[in-house]
Amino acid sequence: MTKKSLHWADITAEKIIREKGRKDRYVCASGVTPSGTVHIGNFREIISVDLVVRALKRLGENTRFIYSWDDYDVFRKVPVNMPDQDKLKNYLRQPITLTPDPYGQSESYARRNEIEVEKLMPAVGIYPEYIYQAEQYRNSVYAEGIKKALVNKEIIRGILNEHRTKPLADNWWPVTVFCSSCNRDTTEITGWDGGYDISYKCTSCGNEETTDLRRTSSVKLFWRVDWPMRWAFEKVDFEPAGKDHHSEGGSFDTAKKIVRQVYGCEPPVTFQYDFIGIKGRGGKISSSTGEVVSLKDVLEVYQPEIVRYLFAGTRPNAEFVISFDLDVIKIYEDYDRCERIYYGLENVSEKRQEKEKRIYELSSVSGVQAEAPCQLPFRHLCNLMQIHNGDSEKVLSLLKEEAKRTGEDEYTRYVNSLKTLKTRAACAWNWVTNFAPEDFQFRLVEENSPPVSLEENIISAVKQLAEEFDLKYDSLDERSLSGLIYSAAQDNDIEPRDFFKAVYRILIGKEKGPRLASFMLSIGREKIHSIFSRY
Repeated sequence: MTKKSLHWADITAEKIIREKGRKDRYVCASGVTPSGTVHIGNFREIISVDLVVRALKRLGENTRFIYSWDDYDVFRKVPVNMPDQDKLKNYLRQPITLTPDPYGQSESYARRNEIEVEKLMPAVGIYPEYIYQAEQYRNSVYAEGIKKALVNKEIIRGILNEHRTKPLADNWWPVTVFCSSCNRDTTEITGWDGGYDISYKCTSCGNEETTDLRRTSSVKLFWRVDWPMRWAFEKVDFEPAGKDHHSEGGSFDTAKKIVRQVYGCEPPVTFQYDFIGIKGRGGKISSSTGEVVSLKDVLEVYQPEIVRYLFAGTRPNAEFVISFDLDVIKIYEDYDRCERIYYGLENVSEKRQEKEKRIYELSSVSGVQAEAPCQLPFRHLCNLMQIHNGDSEKVLSLLKEEAKRTGEDEYTRYVNSLKTLKTRAACAWNWVTNFAPEDFQFRLVEENSPPVSLEENIISAVKQLAEEFDLKYDSLDERSLSGLIYSAAQDNDIEPRDFFKAVYRILIGKEKGPRLASFMLSIGREKIHSIFSRY
């Protein structure tokens, strides 16, 4: 029997089973309008659903995880990060699925944004079933659902008016019609026969037409009606939503009433998730403006397991920021500690252990390994990547040799972890070169660069340190090397602080850098000898 978990995803899974009863399959849903770059805030919803799906599977339940692309929504605003702004403006008020890709690479503007997300989902271990709403509507799949909304339009109007300061007009309709001539939603409904025929006139081009809901590609429900209709159509058991949708009188509130009173179904189990900020930037990120950080951007700095960890380890209703500054190092350290706790390599209380173990399981992309992976601290890796000027193959080769020297078990762990280590090395280099503070960045001096001008006693101390480093290298560790550094300074009547500055200047041309003893050991005997031999 699966041990009861206190993780929010497991609690939600149990709530779904309790409220929906035992079923052959539970449908979990998510979706977004691909009106621009799909940002990391949108990703919070899809991974929240994925975590609950995993929790249901852990309980032995069958699931269907659907992700709807609302690509039949109206193209309302040209994001500022898109090229050909004037060209795109010609497609405003048309469905985004009919708006061309400004880069000319995909069949439409919407499809370009969809593809970018779909390609990345497997990298973070998410495999939903995609539903394309433009295809559904244009194939008249929802004809009966639309008709039911038209039949019950006064009920729907009453529900929506409960939360409006200005009531909807008496001639309000729950649908919008895209003109078959100019493709815009600038239409007015002029009649409905009570069945499947609906008539309209376009205020943009003057086109007038009567169309059959069972054969048209032009009629679409408004969002607040479309959502509950699809809950009923797909038999959705669970779908979360952002706090804007969950506000009193918000779209989720009205959708619950509509799905009950119009479609005769119960709304899905839900929870509210909060917004995500980016460290150093305020306000809500938005696809329509183009002011976004995408999942692709985040994966440039965080390996997939840590992206999952950020969300699995945070309650959905808690607002948090994704950082690109020095906090990145701490986040990697927190994840590595979580991993050590999972494999019993670090002792904590039983309660903390159970919590961290479940977070680690949910952070995995394709399941946890039987044996603990090889860990390489992110800070140390950043230093190694800078020492070797971004050459990850060189860095990993050195780690491979070190693992071989340590023993067969460590070498096996290295081999089994190589894919993850490569990803972490790439993330480290991306972070160092693009986001790390300037005082964290360094570059080893070129071997043919002129020596730094130093006083005689400092040169003597450098020579002493170089000789001791070379002689005792094979037995040195960070502590013993620190002793050699302080001895060299003391023997030559130099303040340790001044000697540290001098050594940093010799190595990287700056007066401070990574912890010196560890740094010199990372550089290695050959490079240290080459640099120090000039003094």
